[in-house]
Amino acid sequence: MRETTTLMATGDLVLEREDCTSLLQAATPVLTGANLVIGHLEVPHTVSTASMSTDVPALPAPPAALDAVAEAGFNVLTLAGNHVYDSGEEGIEDTRQHCQDRGLATTGAGRNLEEAWEPAITDTGPHRVAVLSVNCVGPRESWAGSAKAGCAWIEVVSHYETRGANPGGPPHTYTFAEPRSLAAFTERVADQVREGTSVIVSLHQGLVHQPAEIAAYQYEIAHAAIDAGAVAVISHHAHILKGVEAYLGRPIFHGLGNFATVTRALGGDPGDSPERRAWAQERVRLFGFQPDPAMPEYPFHPESRHTVIAVITLGPDGAVDAEVIPCWIDGDARPVPLSRADGGQQTGDYLTRITREAGLDTVLDWSGDRLSIHLEETP
Repeated sequence: MRETTTLMATGDLVLEREDCTSLLQAATPVLTGANLVIGHLEVPHTVSTASMSTDVPALPAPPAALDAVAEAGFNVLTLAGNHVYDSGEEGIEDTRQHCQDRGLATTGAGRNLEEAWEPAITDTGPHRVAVLSVNCVGPRESWAGSAKAGCAWIEVVSHYETRGANPGGPPHTYTFAEPRSLAAFTERVADQVREGTSVIVSLHQGLVHQPAEIAAYQYEIAHAAIDAGAVAVISHHAHILKGVEAYLGRPIFHGLGNFATVTRALGGDPGDSPERRAWAQERVRLFGFQPDPAMPEYPFHPESRHTVIAVITLGPDGAVDAEVIPCWIDGDARPVPLSRADGGQQTGDYLTRITREAGLDTVLDWSGDRLSIHLEETP
């Protein structure tokens, strides 16, 4: 029997291609070396044409794209996110069924709130692992209810204050989790811990397209998960890598960024929906970048091409270790794992820098081609 269990986790998967084999090919040899691989499925995989979003609706992705996800070594896909309800209940049910047909467990969305909160539980060697998936960014229409399909959620409140004598100018922004929804979440985590599982919490959260910055609510919710007994927190949604934190001897990945993300829904094409065209224009004003015209299926911040695979090792007696495998999203939008000498150093330096810029003092050290995260508490 194995003494340890190796888990790997990636950032967002947006797969608007029928065949994504080549997209995941470079990462497959690494991912298949883990006992359990977790990814976040960003959009519904369905042939439904329903559009239930009043925000920026995602394009549904082809079910056949999931073949490559299973072949690449993924075992659990988290679904709680801002786009999961864009094709309504049919989109959620189609996505779950298409995943199940390929042996992929899902968590975070369902026909009602209880179903959405159900964890994906797997037995991997000596460890029973429960993955919980939660959406922290809205919109409300994506949330599940007692008799409504959607995702598991925590409500986050934003409060704005005038900055100095400048009404209408950039405000101070304060964010925090609504107490009752935070308490409901932590009780779910604690329930799984009491069942003897090692809990991985997957949070859809973060400030999109903004390097380094981490919002206050992200710390609050991630810390609450660890306080409730989770062994690690992984996050996604921002479409750009964020810093890493060590909290009470447990790793918190505040944003794993993009992994395999190919989409034409955000390019602002003339024939696209008015909502998506408007967002493409607003994105330039808000975040100050234009997507690389040489990568029409990758309309994201240039720094987002730095990404990582998180590696979490569960040992005997509750021991936890963590490290990252640096990756680079190449010109074909493929996430490519890197050796330290072949580009990994640059991605490792980037992760170290944005961790520092976020105000975190996490110690990151090279161990071969991987960057280890020191989880010991500072005396």
